[in-house]
Amino acid sequence: MPSQDAPGWPGIPARWTSSAKSGAGTALQPNSRVWFTLGHGIVDEVYYPRIDQACIRDLGLIVTDGASYFSEEKRDTSHAVEQPDNGVPFYRLVNTARDGRYRITKEILADPLRDVVLQRISFEALKGSPDDYNLYALLAPHLANRGAANTAWVGHYKGTPLLLAHGHGHALALASSAGWGDRSAGFVGASDGWQQLSKDYRLAETYHRAANGNVALVGQLPLTKANPQIILALGFGRTAEEAGHRAVASMHDGFEDATAAFVGPWKERAETLLDLGLKGEDEVRYQVSAMVLRTHEDKSFPGGAIASLSIPWGSSKGDDDLGGYHVVWSRDLVQTIGGLLAAGAHEDARRAIDYLYTTQEQDGSWPQNMWLDGKPHWRGKQLDETALPILLLDLARSEDCLSEEDLRRFWPMVLRAASHIVRNGPVTEQDRWEEDGGFSTFTIATAIAALLAAADIAERFDGSAIAAYLRATADYWNSKIDEWTYATDTPLSRKYGVEGYYVRIAPADGSDTPVRGDVIIRNRPDADPVPAENIVSPDALALVRYGLRSPDDPRIINTLKVLDGELKVDTPAGPCWYRYNGDGYGEQDDGRPFDGVGIGRLWPLLTGERAHYELAAGNRKRARELLRTFESFNGPGYLLPEQVWDREESPDPSLTFGKPTGSAMPLAWAHAEHVKLLRSLRDGRIFDQPGQSAARYETGARSDLTIWQFENKAETLASGTTLRIVLQKDAVVHWTADDWKSATDTPTSASALGVHVADLSTDGLPDRTVIRFTIHWTESRRWEGIDFACTIR
Repeated sequence: MPSQDAPGWPGIPARWTSSAKSGAGTALQPNSRVWFTLGHGIVDEVYYPRIDQACIRDLGLIVTDGASYFSEEKRDTSHAVEQPDNGVPFYRLVNTARDGRYRITKEILADPLRDVVLQRISFEALKGSPDDYNLYALLAPHLANRGAANTAWVGHYKGTPLLLAHGHGHALALASSAGWGDRSAGFVGASDGWQQLSKDYRLAETYHRAANGNVALVGQLPLTKANPQIILALGFGRTAEEAGHRAVASMHDGFEDATAAFVGPWKERAETLLDLGLKGEDEVRYQVSAMVLRTHEDKSFPGGAIASLSIPWGSSKGDDDLGGYHVVWSRDLVQTIGGLLAAGAHEDARRAIDYLYTTQEQDGSWPQNMWLDGKPHWRGKQLDETALPILLLDLARSEDCLSEEDLRRFWPMVLRAASHIVRNGPVTEQDRWEEDGGFSTFTIATAIAALLAAADIAERFDGSAIAAYLRATADYWNSKIDEWTYATDTPLSRKYGVEGYYVRIAPADGSDTPVRGDVIIRNRPDADPVPAENIVSPDALALVRYGLRSPDDPRIINTLKVLDGELKVDTPAGPCWYRYNGDGYGEQDDGRPFDGVGIGRLWPLLTGERAHYELAAGNRKRARELLRTFESFNGPGYLLPEQVWDREESPDPSLTFGKPTGSAMPLAWAHAEHVKLLRSLRDGRIFDQPGQSAARYETGARSDLTIWQFENKAETLASGTTLRIVLQKDAVVHWTADDWKSATDTPTSASALGVHVADLSTDGLPDRTVIRFTIHWTESRRWEGIDFACTIR
């Protein structure tokens, strides 16, 4: 055993690895709290003890001949990924050296009984014999989401030799069924095994320990005819002893027993999913998507599912980019569970709704994103992330996933969320792309649909007054969508020969025509304001998806013409769309990773959303064509990415037109959209379209209100409507319709939704009458000190 400490402290700055995954897996048993990912033929990030905590960068193999040959498995082989059983994340990787000298076959799974990832490795010499080669395992610990400040060493657990590391309250141990030859710990970029093997083709020097840095471990795996297969057991624990115990115990139990225990429950699950009438490769893709969605759920926090087991552009990201996509967005969680509901996985949906109930903030919202324990990560507020959980509950109800007692139990969550929406909407601090605030068509659509769904639930539990208030608010917002977000007589409308179109987002600038305001495009080198009327997005299709507009509405048809002209790209497999024109979230022009600025690329899930629109419009054949296109954007293992490359020219060999970029893969949201689209096509209707909004607005429901609140101050109201003043605290509204010649005091009434409301009747008042008012706050006994005005038109 080496005795000296490694030189080169602390190593080069730590980086994560590529987000181009070819597989992701976990055991279904709760005792196994590890999740693994695969990419470029090796094990990439492994997560422990929660799915939001990555604990290694990667674990791969190196082949040398001890004298002049060096080959790294992840860089110098061609990779094939196989799943022996459909819908089961048990993988077989076949890596064949491009120079034709060897082949490595690996079978990978998680031990169902322990926090251990197992690999069964076979090495085949295609030239010469196994004795001509040396095989090494290279492991990069990044414990608890940190590549820095880890300590690695070579040691043993009760006589079994191991490679060990600890840091940030976690530890790992790597055991080999064949034992180890030379072993060493080192600092990455200075004294790690890769440096020595690439230069000397052997471990000329070995080191016992590398402390408090960016570290790596290497160990030689004996290649003999007596050891045709080698088992590697990567165990985790709070201490090195705990990790070592698990690795040794798992290896002792054997790979075959672990395989049987791992595969059995996954196969049973696959067999219980809803039969969508698919055959062959179509069924395989369906099962992969359903498997990916289930794989993204945590075990310590049941129902909590992260957005992606990846770090976008990870090879350029260090410890400062804490989280990657392995945190919880309520929006992505709702999409994930919607996909699982579409596949008939009702138990998964119930766990997720329980999780949402527990992690809801006191004000009724959910964080922009959060760690699994509910601690906020980023601090923004997105109104759709409060609306979508209500819609998930309503969807689960419509799928007979929840009982009447379940609905009663979750009603407080719905009430708090609806309260937050009416108190803060329709304006959102951030849109669904997390970049701009204002009037977003997607956000408004989800908010209106959620209020109507909440109203239905309220009526079940003697909340008729609450239901009436929610419906009245929804009707008013629906009546104002065009005023807020529909642009007419613009350069774009003239370019495409249309009367108008829905914009991506309009600023809440206090005017009655926010669509004429300016927005700022994020993630671009310049942050100059851009006219809102110049920026469009497929977000507008949410007005159809959530039942607020008919698919043949002329305003929707007009918008489609602009969207396709500005955002559609015809890839070799078919059309895909940008999020919006001017998007800056993607690779830079020369292919370098996104680093805070870039150029947004094509999003496959938007092809899925467009297919849903086409289905709603009665174009079933077109919807099926778009399904095929959507599926063709996959990477290895049928995994769906966040983005695909958007042009024939490529500055980097890894960027291929219509194929995954360095963004997140797999993206759970994309797989959810895939499963929902399969279900929608089978049913002949949009699976997750709320019934309340479609029924209400197809019959032409109108609003007899104008709502004024500090968050959205109306400047005009229609003749004959009621002016509803909505405040956060108890007050008296002091108002006049004759320029203070006379005045009326109208006290507010408290609502169970946490707002205080005063309705001012305008019956009989002529056009152009200006209603002026101010506010006296009851508790503080003070006047607001300013007059507000609203004109009848």
